[in-house]
Amino acid sequence: MSTDRTLLAAVDLGSTSTKVCLYGADGRCAAAASRPTERFNPFAAQHPEWVFWDPDAVWCGVCEGLREVLCGIGAPSRVAGVAVTGMGMDGVPVDESGTALYPFISWHCGRTAPQAAWWEQHVGAERTYAIAGFPPWAMTGVMRVRWMMENEPALLERAASWLLIEDFVNIRLCGVRATDPSLASCMLLLDQRTREWSDELVTASGIPRRLLPEIKPSGTLLGAVHAEASRATGLPEGTPVVLGGQDHLCGALPVGAHRPGVVSNVMGSWENLIATTDHATCAWPLGQAGICVQAHVSPGRTAVWGGSPSASALTWLRETLGEADRPWEEAVAACGRASQPGAGGVIFLPYLSSAACPVNDRRASGAFVGLLNTTSKADLYRAVIEGLNFQFLHILQTMERSAGARFGRIVASGGATRNAFWLQNKADIAGADVEASEVQDTSPLGAALLAGVALGVWPDLDEAVERVKGATRVFHPDPARHARYRPLAEIYRSLAPALRPANHALAEWRNG
Repeated sequence: MSTDRTLLAAVDLGSTSTKVCLYGADGRCAAAASRPTERFNPFAAQHPEWVFWDPDAVWCGVCEGLREVLCGIGAPSRVAGVAVTGMGMDGVPVDESGTALYPFISWHCGRTAPQAAWWEQHVGAERTYAIAGFPPWAMTGVMRVRWMMENEPALLERAASWLLIEDFVNIRLCGVRATDPSLASCMLLLDQRTREWSDELVTASGIPRRLLPEIKPSGTLLGAVHAEASRATGLPEGTPVVLGGQDHLCGALPVGAHRPGVVSNVMGSWENLIATTDHATCAWPLGQAGICVQAHVSPGRTAVWGGSPSASALTWLRETLGEADRPWEEAVAACGRASQPGAGGVIFLPYLSSAACPVNDRRASGAFVGLLNTTSKADLYRAVIEGLNFQFLHILQTMERSAGARFGRIVASGGATRNAFWLQNKADIAGADVEASEVQDTSPLGAALLAGVALGVWPDLDEAVERVKGATRVFHPDPARHARYRPLAEIYRSLAPALRPANHALAEWRNG
């Protein structure tokens, strides 16, 4: 295939926005567009706490984004193929035609806590982890399906499939029902050793097997854009559709973290640390720490990763302080100038959406500890950044200890890497070099790499990564600041256990 004018389209379905990008064979972005991903609740009168994504709005955002970027290049025929990536947990029941029968239950929504409790009691967390490599979190796909079985059984009976959000977009593009192993992992029903649905877990779930789509390797040529999707998106009819994978694993590709030895640190709404291994080892110490073992989009490889909500804490602080319109980069930079390391003795525990890793506790909650009448707004901003970086270090050290490995390079990517203060503070707290990739949107580029390999633009992923890798900025730790942070990191790690009794009591009161 000639690559001089070839473009690869990638769709990235995020919880903040849907991004659509066109990439050349050199990895450079030729055009990009985005649409906001807005929360939705048609049942707000009865259940104001529920959170959804609207399937029609998701598809509309994809279509609008594709039409915008295609209009920008003037020749849609240059697009050799399209691949979809994005968040992995949120799914939807669809009928035979691919029409959604219910909105996507967002990962923000806490309604499936009873289903997770049932799972732990009747199936067991340790047994589940030994097969699926995931703790039985309330936001995993199986809990959403069980909620539908218990609350909307007639509707689920009409469903032909349960599709995760990327797979839903794929069926709208080409009419094919399928998923890849990285997304299937998020259902909590995948056997990590065989990369097939686990008979044991599917039986335990009670979910009809007909709802589970066929699993195909990431990078599989899935189908072709059909006439209806062509009219909606502007992509030429017949454009190849290539199976992508979950966003943070696609994002590991452009920074070279598809091979062992490199840790990919994705800094966004969530902060994920991803290390690649050649074998799936679902050891329970990893599961107890909330660390996931997940099929990688890199062929035959496995990802070991841990993550927790991150940048969303800054959004919360800005909104709470009445500064929602203030750019977060400006707020963070200002706090670096006005507050000293240690934030005046204030430590932030960033569990505003419970805790996933390495404190695996769905009843945990956030806290500012050490507040005084001298604490300033700048101290609060700095404490949030430092708390997120203490969390980063805690995850990294837990992964190394639990996996019995020492990881080498740390390469950061994602929207938060635009802020040099955040990255320098991360290096200072970790006492290690942190490289920041100049590729801001690694997830859609990773999806484009999968499409390009499938279509012959590059012979394999190693060659693709070599062709598109960009420069990195390296942040070296300051020895004096690192020494100052070391005792604070120890205090940080003591807070979650110390606050656990109070947080659990408060959780019971809220759910009372």
